[in-house]
Amino acid sequence: MRAVDAGMSIAEAARTFDVSRQAIYNWSSRVAEGGQRALKSRPRGRPRGTRLAPHQAATTVRMILGGCPDQLRLPFALWTREAVQLLLARRFGVQVSISTTGRYLRRWGLTPQKPMRRALERDPVAVAHWLRTEYPMIARRAKTEGAEIWWGDEMGLRSDHQTGTTWGRRGQTPVVPWTGQRFSCNMISALTNRGSLAFKVFDGSFTVSVFLDFMKRLVRHAGRKVVLIVDRLRVHRARKVRAWVEAHAAQIELHYLPAYSPHLNPDEVLNQDVKSNAIGRRRAYTPHQMKANLRGYLRSTQRMPHVVKSFFQEQHVRYAAG
Repeated sequence: MRAVDAGMSIAEAARTFDVSRQAIYNWSSRVAEGGQRALKSRPRGRPRGTRLAPHQAATTVRMILGGCPDQLRLPFALWTREAVQLLLARRFGVQVSISTTGRYLRRWGLTPQKPMRRALERDPVAVAHWLRTEYPMIARRAKTEGAEIWWGDEMGLRSDHQTGTTWGRRGQTPVVPWTGQRFSCNMISALTNRGSLAFKVFDGSFTVSVFLDFMKRLVRHAGRKVVLIVDRLRVHRARKVRAWVEAHAAQIELHYLPAYSPHLNPDEVLNQDVKSNAIGRRRAYTPHQMKANLRGYLRSTQRMPHVVKSFFQEQHVRYAAG
């Protein structure tokens, strides 16, 4: 550029310094706008740094992990890139693009995931008390008395439940033939961390008589004292149920999980497995066929104690595996 300023032509300068004439034109424009300092090389490609200070990034991660956007008065139910982009603008006055927001999230070790739902009525104090005090006390007493801990639950099953995926051409959603009739059945089950499984498939509503019949069968099946842990469903706490349990205190005890805490019950993992494999992936065209599929799958699971034990390895119920 000094040579050009001294009078050398651009064509001659290009030959002398082995650069293109377009490069000299570009350098001339930069010098004219910002002086020779404008010729300093700048890094190419996407900037490596971040416009957020370390404490701002840490605060943002805490907000994302600590709650939902609507709790921060943002017009979103879930954390999306748009929600984080708006959070950065409102909280720190930092305007970034959607793609930059995505890079920040990946850099912070965050990934898009399907969230689990949690009841607002759940009491975290009661859950902590169950994990730290109540259940360990139940487990110690059961061991002392030679009793066996069973985890029980019920669920309804519908013929139109579908899960899983199938292969097809890109852009063309596969069509699976299915009966237009809707029918259902119910099941009650109980399992232990030693691999035992008991179940009953029934029609109609879950009533006190159904629950009492299942407990009687469970006591006969176990061959020793049963400690049954269930949720706080009204049937489980019915007067007739409590009276029967008190009359058979040497054979069975009944304990209740904290309210609105199905994630603490290992039997919920079995329920999901049944929905996915016995119902969602096996087509049933009649109620009889649906119940036959269900009973067949549960009986095969009964013959595989290692599968039943694996249900206790889910992170929320691992406390009951020992």
